[in-house]
Amino acid sequence: MINETCTGEARFGGPFLFMKFAIVVFSAPHSPSSRRALRFAEAVLSAHHEITRLFFYQDGVHNASSSIVTPQDEQDWAGQWGLFIQQNKLDSVVCISAALRRGILSSEEAHRHGRQSANLYEPWQLSGLGQLHEAAQEADRLICFGDI
Repeated sequence: MINETCTGEARFGGPFLFMKFAIVVFSAPHSPSSRRALRFAEAVLSAHHEITRLFFYQDGVHNASSSIVTPQDEQDWAGQWGLFIQQNKLDSVVCISAALRRGILSSEEAHRHGRQSANLYEPWQLSGLGQLHEAAQEADRLICFGDI
């Protein structure tokens, strides 16, 4: 159901339709779909809509890894995701089971599993698929990027 709360006037004088988006990223930072997801998220906010949650799943969890080193002649898409999330104070969740399977650990999980280091820091948080379900319920639209 579309949230029909009017928050202003559109360019043509009509009511502005405010929408809430939940965005799911399934692909690694070097993939085109991850880059498209970032550009879409930027466009959502620039159009004065809301992002209720960003959820990173499957290979999308690599976007949250601080261990990624990008060659100098390439864009640091994982870094751009982190900066975008911090600047806009967005709720960004990384699926815990997908992250652990791919070696992405918060300091708590590294300690719990006896690993020497963590590679997941702020603004990211680990959580389960329940967070994706909750985001889908709160949002007007659930938009997915990448191979499912």
